[in-house]
Amino acid sequence: MITFIIALLVLIGGYFLYGSYVEHLFSPDKNKKTPALTMEDGVDFIPLPTWKIFMIQFLNIAGLGPIFGAIMGAKFGTASYLWIVLGTIFAGAVHDYLSGMLSLRHNGESLPEIIGRYLGLPTKQLMRGFTVVLMILVGAVFVAGPAGLLAKLTPDYMDVTFWIIIVFIYYMLATLLPVDKIIGKIYPLFAIALLFMAVGILAMLIWHHPALPEITDGIQNTHPAGLPIFPIMFVSIACGAISGFHATQSPLMARCMKNEKYGRPIFYGAMVTEGIVALIWAAAATYFFHQNGMEESNASIIVDRITKEWLGTIGGLLAVLGVIAAPITSGDTALRSARLIVADFMHLEQKSITRRLLICIPIFAVTIGILLYSQRDAAGFDMIWRYFAWCNQTLSVFTLWAITVYLVRMKKNYYVTLLPALFMTAVCSTYICIAPEGLALSGYISYVLGGICTLVAVIGFITWYKKQNSIVYEEI
Repeated sequence: MITFIIALLVLIGGYFLYGSYVEHLFSPDKNKKTPALTMEDGVDFIPLPTWKIFMIQFLNIAGLGPIFGAIMGAKFGTASYLWIVLGTIFAGAVHDYLSGMLSLRHNGESLPEIIGRYLGLPTKQLMRGFTVVLMILVGAVFVAGPAGLLAKLTPDYMDVTFWIIIVFIYYMLATLLPVDKIIGKIYPLFAIALLFMAVGILAMLIWHHPALPEITDGIQNTHPAGLPIFPIMFVSIACGAISGFHATQSPLMARCMKNEKYGRPIFYGAMVTEGIVALIWAAAATYFFHQNGMEESNASIIVDRITKEWLGTIGGLLAVLGVIAAPITSGDTALRSARLIVADFMHLEQKSITRRLLICIPIFAVTIGILLYSQRDAAGFDMIWRYFAWCNQTLSVFTLWAITVYLVRMKKNYYVTLLPALFMTAVCSTYICIAPEGLALSGYISYVLGGICTLVAVIGFITWYKKQNSIVYEEI
C-alpha cells in the first residue's frame, strides 16, 4: 500500500513540477487569439468554458483504457505502477500537451496535418489514412463493449443488437451535430460518473488498506501466462500511460479553447487525471487477483465484482454506468475526429450539414462493416482490439517524433520527447514482431529486430539533426 500511495503522490506532483517545465518549454501566449475566437463556425470552432473543456478532454481520452488496460496490466505486478506513473508524467502528458498546443497554434489542425507539417508530405499522406482507420476501429470497438454491458442490465428483449443500434444512432448524432449540442452538455456529467467511480474505489482502498505488493518486493513478472513485460505490458496499459489516440482528440478541444494559458490543465492535467484513474484500478485489480487468483481475464467481470463489493448496489450501478459512458464518449469523438481529419485534407468546410454528411456516410458504412465482422464471434472482436492497441501506440510514436522535430527547429529541449519517442519505437517494433497477431517471432529475434529498428531511428535522427544547424525557423 505504501508503494501505491507514493505513486499517487508522485503523479500529482508531476503535474505541478514537470508539467510546469513542459509548459514553460512551449511558452503559451495568453494574449494570442485562439482558433475558437478567430474561426468560430458554430459547429466545431465554438468557445467553451475551460472546466467543461477539461471534462470533455478527460472523457474523450479515458474510454476503457485506464480501467481495462490497467486491470490487465496489473497481472504483470508492480512494474505496472512504474509504467503508469513514469509513462504518464514523462511520456503521455507531454505527448498530449504539446500535440494539443501545436494544434492550437496551427488553427486547430487535425493530427495528420500536424505530423505532416514536421515529418514531411509522404508521412502526412500515410498518417491521414492510418489515423482515419484507427478512428473507425475505435468507433467499432467502443460500440460493442458498452452494448454488451447495457444488454446485461436491461430486459431480454433489449439484447446486444438493440443496444448496438441505439449506441450507433447516438454516434451519428454526436458526429454530425455542433460540439456544444450533445458533447458539451452530457460529457461533463459522464466525466463526473467516471471520476466518482475512481474516487469511490480509492476511498475503499484507503479504508480497507489491503496488503498490496510493494516495490521493495521487486518488479518480477507475475503474469500467469508468462507474457513478457516488455513489450506486452507497455501496449496493454496504453491510455493510462501514453496513447496516440489522445493526440487525435486534442484538436477537438483546441478548437474550443479561449486562451492558450489553459493548455496545461486541459491537456497535461487530463492525462495526469487519467493516470490516477489507471493507478487506482491497477491497485484494486491487484487486490482482486490476490484474493481470487489470476484466472479471471474478463475485465468487465472484475469491474463488476470490485464495484459491487466495495461500493454497494447503488455505487456499483453508477460505476458500471461510468464504464459504459467512457467508451461511448470515446467512440463518438473518434468518429468526429475522423470527419475532421477527412475535412482537413479535402479542404471541405464543415459549417454545412451537407458537407458533413458527404464525409460521414462512408465513415459510418465502414464502421458498421467492421462492427458486423467483430460480432461474428469473440475471436473477431479480440483480433480487432489487439490491432487497435498496436495502431494506437504506433500513432504515439509518429506524434512524438513530429513534436521532437518541432522542438529541434525551435531550438528547445527536444530530449523531453526524443527519449519517449525512442522508447515507444522500441516497444511498437518489438511488439509487432512478437505478438500473435503480428509476426509471432521468438522473443530473442523480436528483441533483436526491435533494437535494430530503434538504432535505425537513432541514426536517422542524428543524420537529420546535423543538417538543421544551418537552417533558421520562425517561431509559430
